[in-house]
Amino acid sequence: MRNRSALLAAGSLLAALWCAPAVASPSPGTVDFTDLTWPEIRNAVQGGDTTIIVPVGGTEQSGPYIAVGKHDVRALLLARRIARAAGHALVAPVGAYVPEGGTSPRTSHMRFPGTISITPATFRALLSDAAESFRVQGFTRVVLIGDHGGYQKDLRTVADTLNHRWQGTGAHVLYVPAYYDVVPGAYATWLRQHGHAAEVGMHADLSDTSLMLALDPALVRSQALRAAPLPGAAQGVYGGDPRRADAALGQVGADMQVNATVAAMQHDLTGRNSP
Repeated sequence: MRNRSALLAAGSLLAALWCAPAVASPSPGTVDFTDLTWPEIRNAVQGGDTTIIVPVGGTEQSGPYIAVGKHDVRALLLARRIARAAGHALVAPVGAYVPEGGTSPRTSHMRFPGTISITPATFRALLSDAAESFRVQGFTRVVLIGDHGGYQKDLRTVADTLNHRWQGTGAHVLYVPAYYDVVPGAYATWLRQHGHAAEVGMHADLSDTSLMLALDPALVRSQALRAAPLPGAAQGVYGGDPRRADAALGQVGADMQVNATVAAMQHDLTGRNSP
């Protein structure tokens, strides 16, 4: 009986907290979940901000001239732009721990210092648990965007699994592959059409470096890059040539990513992912 009474009391306290009057304070003017107090988050959800964008980055080597936090910084900055453009959305903390290769033996990006890797199973479990945390707080749409290509299939798996589990709850997950696909797709095509065909590669190339310069140039060692000989795979640059990267080129790609994601959110009428 004592345990039952304690549980009832705890439940009553939680209900009272949720229904308590709003704290009188000016609007914080931020879309970052972590910049808000719990009453501000409660009030935002009750006021219709029921979408939470989960930006997934990754900590990995990006050649000698881009800092290893590239994906994390880009994902957060672009998620903020997406949230403001789409409206009624907040931005969750960035997922910085993602699959990046094996550790024994060291494979893929794990062959270089500066990379952090977790297993795909751990990655999927982490995202699923975070999404469940948002759902029980009242968020009805969890939007997954990933800045790195290696785990896109895992994002889709998480979305599909949770959408099946959440049937009848009024909540769903929207995985947006277009956020990432536009970089090796439409953006790479645009660069080739504008005289940069030979400079487009797969990793730490012209497009990767230009995107970083557009969003946070402090993470690019521009002076050293300009003076460098053509970097290659041994240095973590996979194809292309990053030496003529600039912010104006990167802004084109960043705008494409934002526009593609906002469009996907606006067309998300049923909560079902596109094939």
